[in-house]
Formats: sequence, structure tokens, C-alpha cells
Amino acid sequence: MFYSPRPHSLGPAIVLAACIFLVDTLSSLQFAVASLYVVVVLIGAYDLQRRGIILTGICCATLTALSYVLAHGCTVEGAAPLRSLVSFVSITITVVLVIRNRSANERLADVKRERTNLARFFSPKIVEQLVQIDVPLSVARRQKAAVLFADVVGFTTHASGKPPDEIIGLLRDLLGLLSEAVFLCEGSIDKFLGDGLMAVFGPPIPGRQDATNAALCALQIRERLGRWNEQHANDPDKAIRIAVGIHCGEVIQGDVGTDKRLEFTVVGDTVNIASRVESYCRVLDATVLVTGEFMKSLLAEGSFDVAEAFTSEGKHLLRGRKEPIQLYSLKAG
Repeated sequence: MFYSPRPHSLGPAIVLAACIFLVDTLSSLQFAVASLYVVVVLIGAYDLQRRGIILTGICCATLTALSYVLAHGCTVEGAAPLRSLVSFVSITITVVLVIRNRSANERLADVKRERTNLARFFSPKIVEQLVQIDVPLSVARRQKAAVLFADVVGFTTHASGKPPDEIIGLLRDLLGLLSEAVFLCEGSIDKFLGDGLMAVFGPPIPGRQDATNAALCALQIRERLGRWNEQHANDPDKAIRIAVGIHCGEVIQGDVGTDKRLEFTVVGDTVNIASRVESYCRVLDATVLVTGEFMKSLLAEGSFDVAEAFTSEGKHLLRGRKEPIQLYSLKAG
């Protein structure tokens, strides 16, 4: 779409330029009337883009030169040449400053848009760090991370027979509940998965307490879920269960997708295991399940009190795995 300046600002600028030209050409007053062209540039800058601002400056400079020629010919005597020089300098400086100001405002707008987009998936603390680092998220790299999957158990049953707007409203509330828990514990939302989400603790900026933060997030989810069910005690249809699975290990992070649509994500066996663990919650009738590797990371971070909130469920063979995996569930609390 081509940019079209609005008449309410361009019109006055043209009229003012014509008036300045006439006064500068016909008046015998020896002062820098042409310097008033800077006002024309400023008015035009309200609606014009860079190219339009530059063209406005060139037009004003051309009118200044034409006025000089019509009034004084080609002579360079008296104060007229100095007056015109001051006008040229004033117009040039104004154009440069206006363009620099426009560029600064555009950069601020870009940063604001970037912050808004990042805030959908990252906690406020991580957003502040991301906008300050020079390494782009698109650079693929390996990193240790705690991966958490959370999903509403039996959401299809909850949604059955309900109108679309009620289903979407319920989803927004539930995903908002999960997202707040993730952000509160300095995690990042990798993606929303219908009636659940995948969160990571570590990428894109590793921390010293990533496993601990993931465990605290699980505790937050259980606490918020309890409050939700208490608030909807009179409406059995809104009583929900959430399954949470967490695993810790190495992931590969980077941008995936196409040129038209890219998204930052993490992939790898760690992600697959975390997803399987979340699904296994239904088998053990557990709200939260974590792996032995995750528990080792918790202890390595010195979070012994957090680790005590989990109890061993023994080894289990998860779907798609050749070897059984040690699982721990969150104790009732």
C-alpha cells in the first residue's frame, strides 16, 4: 500500500510555503524570512515518511534559491547571500533532525512490538534480558533444560455440548492459569498445545535453578488448580484435573519453520520423554510426575526441600521407550 499524506497537514504546509516564497521574493525586508521554511518541514513531517520529508526540504531549498534569483539576480552583494545561506543551513539541519527523530521513534516502536511479542512466551525478567543481548535466538545450540508439559485431563468431556464461546473462554482461563505459573517461576512457554502447553526452564537464557523453577512451577499449578476448583465448587462441569510431566536433559534450541513463519523452540529426546511422562500421569492417577534425571538435577541445585515434595513411583516403561524410567510423583499436600 502506498503512503498517502493527509490533506489536513499537507495543505497548510503548501499554503505556508507559498506565503513564505511570496514574502521572501516581494518584500524588501532584510531578514531571514526563508528560514521560516523550517516550519513547513516540521508540519510536513507530521504525516510524511523519510522520502517525503527529504523532498519537502529540497522543495523549500529550491524556493529559497528561486526567490533569491528573482529578487537579486545573480549578484552576491549585501546581506541577501548571507540570509539565503542561513536559510539553506536551517532547512538542512531541520530535515536531518526530523529524520533522525523519526528513525528513533521507529526503533522505539520496533522494541515495543518486540517486547509485546516476547511477553507472550517469556517471563518479564527474561524479556528484559532478551532485548539487551546481541546473540539472536535463531542461532541453534545445545543446552540443558527442564521441559514441562501440562495438559487438562478429559477436556473433550468438559467441552462436550458447550457453545463455542464458552469453550474458548474456558480454554483462555485455563491457559492463563498455566501461563501465570510458568512466568512466575521464570519459565518460558515454548508452545500452546490446544488445552495445554509446553514450557521450558533454561532456554533461551540458562540459570542456576532451572530444575528448581520447574518444580516450583508444578507446585504453583497444583495450588492454582486447587483454588480454581474451590471457586467453581458449585459448578461440577468446571472442576478440572491437570496432568504435568517434567524431565531434565539436553535439548537443541533454535528457530524452526519456514521463511514466512518461524518460531523459537526446543527439540530432542528430553522433550519426547517429558511428553510421555505427562501422558503417564493418567496411568498412575497422578497430577505431577517427574523423572529420576530431573530429581538428580534438583539435588544438584541444592533444592533438597523441594525434592522432598516428591515420592518414588518406581520404574515404568513409557510408550516408545526401550528402557524403564524412574518416576516420582508429587506428594499430596
